[in-house]
Formats: sequence, structure tokens, C-alpha cells
Amino acid sequence: MKLRTLLSLFLICLPGIAAAQTAPEKTEALNKSVEELRHAHGTWAVTTEFLKPDGSVARTVKGKYRFSWVVPDRVLSGQSEIPELKQTGAILFYVSEPRKIIEMVSVGADGNLWVMTGTAGGDTRLTKPFPTADGKTSQLRFTRYNVKPDGFESKMEYTEDGGKTWLPGNRQVFRRSQ
Repeated sequence: MKLRTLLSLFLICLPGIAAAQTAPEKTEALNKSVEELRHAHGTWAVTTEFLKPDGSVARTVKGKYRFSWVVPDRVLSGQSEIPELKQTGAILFYVSEPRKIIEMVSVGADGNLWVMTGTAGGDTRLTKPFPTADGKTSQLRFTRYNVKPDGFESKMEYTEDGGKTWLPGNRQVFRRSQ
């Protein structure tokens, strides 16, 4: 799916997001997710460690993530850049009050669209299961942790056995740069 198509779909959903902003009652979980968006807003220097299945570091790269508001307290638009890998990606990070979820959608030059969904207030998000090149089925799990005013960490794990075991994929350290 091209970024233009993704953004068009997003704009179609915008009235529903705007209506959710006027809802009179918010739960503690939704408030926590809104705070996560507020915290993510801005520019971040990011160190990514790609991990081997045993957890040891295979490769380390540095990059930058930038997030700005599309709809205050509901939707952030972002861009990730990792010059060493010649990678740039687009990100939408949002809270859906009616669905009680926090979701992040990203797409890069490879055209793969990743949707990572978690319950409002939680720090973990999952992709839907997907087929791998070798015919297996995999799923990704992203967890945000060690949150501080000017930083946080994120880890990506994957499973190929329906979630019985999760193996390390990468670890990222985010430090606010603006």
C-alpha cells in the first residue's frame, strides 16, 4: 500500500477521530496512551541494536525519529531515518478512544505496511500474524519501557510458534534531541 493511499484512508477516518475528541469521559488507560503520544512528540536520536536469537548484538546503527501533531492528543505523524542503512520510513501513531487502542502504523521504501496494535494504557503492541519468506508464520511484538522525561527504550521480539516463544529482534534507545 502506498503512503498516499494510507494517508487517504487516514483522512477518511479523520471525522471519527475528531468526534472521539469530544467524548465527555476518558478512562485512565486512554489518558495514559494520550500521555504516550505527548511524550513521543518531538525529535529523537535513536540507537538501534539488531539482535541475534541468543540476545547478543549483531549490529548497531544510529538514526533519527521525528513526530509532530496531525490531531492534537490523538494522532502523530512521524518519519524515521537511518542513514547507514539508507532507510526512511513514514509513521502514524494514534489513539482510538472508541476502540480503546493505541496503534502505530509504519511503511518504508520496501512497501511493507506494519500495523502494531495494543490496548489503551499498555506498553506492548502486536502485529497480526504474517507469512515469512520460508513459509512459516511469524508475528512481531513491540514493547516500550524504561520511560523517562527525555528518553525511553523499545524492543521488538518475534515468534514463529504462535507466541509460545519470543525471540529478540532489536532494541532501540530513544534520547530526545529537541
